[in-house]
Amino acid sequence: MATTPFTITIHMVSSLDGIIAKKDNSVSWFETVDHYEKGVALTGQDREDFLSTIDCYVMGARTYEHALELSRSYGWAYGDVPTIVVTHRELPIERPHIELYSGDLITLVNERLRPNYKNVWLVGGPLLAAAFLRLQLADEIRLSVIPIILGNGTPFFDQIGIEQALHLKEVTPYKSGMVELWYEVKK
Repeated sequence: MATTPFTITIHMVSSLDGIIAKKDNSVSWFETVDHYEKGVALTGQDREDFLSTIDCYVMGARTYEHALELSRSYGWAYGDVPTIVVTHRELPIERPHIELYSGDLITLVNERLRPNYKNVWLVGGPLLAAAFLRLQLADEIRLSVIPIILGNGTPFFDQIGIEQALHLKEVTPYKSGMVELWYEVKK
């Protein structure tokens, strides 16, 4: 009997220079577009179909706080998908499918995520992504690069402390000028 594969994907949106957040945490730069004729057009239905394959999100406290702030203007970006916030602080829980977790990351993966989900996306922040990489808990990295150079802000890969080989699975250029790089983490 075949088992369903379990995958943890680190997903991040960054500028070409690897910045994931401006110093003021504004995200208007996410809307930066260009036009690349050979790119793939992404329809709303394509996006919905893809997002329906993700059955759990994991994020750090600062990412969660920022997502809550943005949800007041744009709505909650993660729908009704279970979301686990890794934190040692007490944070407001504004939706029934959100839970806080403050324990060991290996325990989180082996006892909470692996038995209950098959496609987990870690969506921020850089410290949590670095910890997942250092502990060899991540299976993939999907980096969506927006066609802009920000010059300063929060870098995605900063002081990870390990060298990590990757295998390029796919590159997808979009008509908007965004490029998605999809890597498998070599273990």
